[in-house]
Amino acid sequence: MDRRTDVTVEELLRRHAPQVLGALVRRYGHFDQAEDSVQEALIAAAGQWPGDGVPDNPRGWLIRVASRRLTDRLRSDEARRRREETAAALTPADAFVAPPPGEGPPGTGRAPSEDDTLTLLFLCCHPALSPAAQIALTLRAVGGLTTAEIARAHLVPEATMAQRISRAKRTLRGTRFRRPDAEDRDRRLAAVLQVLYLIFNEGYTATAGPDLHRTDLAREAIRLTRAVRRLLPHEGRVTGLLALMVLTEARAPARTGPDGELVPLDAQDRALWDRTAIAEGTALAEEALAQGPAGDYQLQAAVAALHDEAERPEDTDWPQILALYDLLVRRTPDPAAALGRAVAVAMVDGPRAGLAAVDALTGTVEPRFRLDAVRGHLLERAGEPAAARAAYRSAADGTLSEPEARYLRRRADRLDP
Repeated sequence: MDRRTDVTVEELLRRHAPQVLGALVRRYGHFDQAEDSVQEALIAAAGQWPGDGVPDNPRGWLIRVASRRLTDRLRSDEARRRREETAAALTPADAFVAPPPGEGPPGTGRAPSEDDTLTLLFLCCHPALSPAAQIALTLRAVGGLTTAEIARAHLVPEATMAQRISRAKRTLRGTRFRRPDAEDRDRRLAAVLQVLYLIFNEGYTATAGPDLHRTDLAREAIRLTRAVRRLLPHEGRVTGLLALMVLTEARAPARTGPDGELVPLDAQDRALWDRTAIAEGTALAEEALAQGPAGDYQLQAAVAALHDEAERPEDTDWPQILALYDLLVRRTPDPAAALGRAVAVAMVDGPRAGLAAVDALTGTVEPRFRLDAVRGHLLERAGEPAAARAAYRSAADGTLSEPEARYLRRRADRLDP
C-alpha cells in the first residue's frame, strides 16, 4: 500500500466515487442501494486509508467493498442472491474490479469507468427529476460530496437534503443504466451542463449566507466539467462551459476585500487575477467557438474572455461585448443575459440608454434584487442619487447574501444627503 496525505485520500475518493457507483449500477442495477453501498465503502476507506495507506488499486478496493455491501443488501432475496453469485463466479474478477487502462467500448478509446461516469451524469440529470433534485443527486453520486456537505452548501438541514436525495433515488428506481440514445442525447446533455452551470454559479456567488464565494462548489463544478470534456472533447457546448467557468473563477482572488466584503469588477485589483487560468480559459473559448455554431456557453465564455483580457476597466471592449450579448439574447430567453446586455448598453451608449433597457426587463428578472442593483448603479451614474439610493436599499433588502447586502447598503449610505 502507498501511504499518502489525507488531502490526497480525499481527492482519490472524490475522483473514484462516480466510477465505482457506475460500475456497480452497470453490473447490478439498484441505483439507490448501490449508491448507499458506495457511500459506505467511501466511509470505510476514509477511516482506513490514512492509517494503513492507499491500496495500489484504490478503485478496485472500493468496488470490492461496495460490492460486498450491496450483495449483503440484496441477500434477503434468495433467488437474486443465487443469480448474483452465479454471475460473479462466471465473471473474472479483473474484468470487473480492475479493467485494463484505456479499454472501453469499441471505437471509443475510453475506459469503462469513463463511460460509466458520463452515463451516471445523464442518470442524475434525468428529466423526471426537478432541477434541485438533479443538482443534489449529481453532487452526491458524481461529485462524491456527503449529504451533510450538500446540505451546508444549500443552507438547508441535513435531514431535508437527505429526504430530497432519497426521493430522487426512488424516482430513478428501475431506470436502466445506459447512455441515452441519439435522439435523446442533446436534450439530456443540455440538462447535465445546466446542472453543472448552476452548481458553479452557486459556488461563485452564493445566493444566501455569510460567504460570497463557496470555493468547494465552484471547484467541484469545474472538476466535473473537465471530466465531461475528457469524455466529449469535441462538443462545443462542453468546451464553452468549461471556458466560462475557468475564466470566471480566475477573477475570484480579487472579488473580496480583506474583511470579506464584495469588490465589484471595475474596482478589482487585476494583478490578483489568475493569469494562468485566464490563458487556459481564453484558449478554451477560442476552441469552443471553432467546434461548431456559437451556443449560449460559447458566447458567455467569449464575454468573460474580453473582461479578463482587459488590463484596466477602461480597456474593456464594451462594443464587442454588446455585440455578443445581442447574439446571446436572440438565442436564449434567459433574463440574466438580457440584464447583462443592459449593462453593456449603458457602457456603450450611456446610463440613460442602459436604464431604458433595464426598465424593459421589469417583472422578468428573478431574483428582483439583481435588477434593482443594476438600476441603482445606472441611476448613480446618471446623476440621480436619491433614486439610486432607493434602488440600492431595495436590492439590499431582497438579497439573502450577507456580503451582497452589506455592499449594497454601503453604496446607498454613500449617497445619503
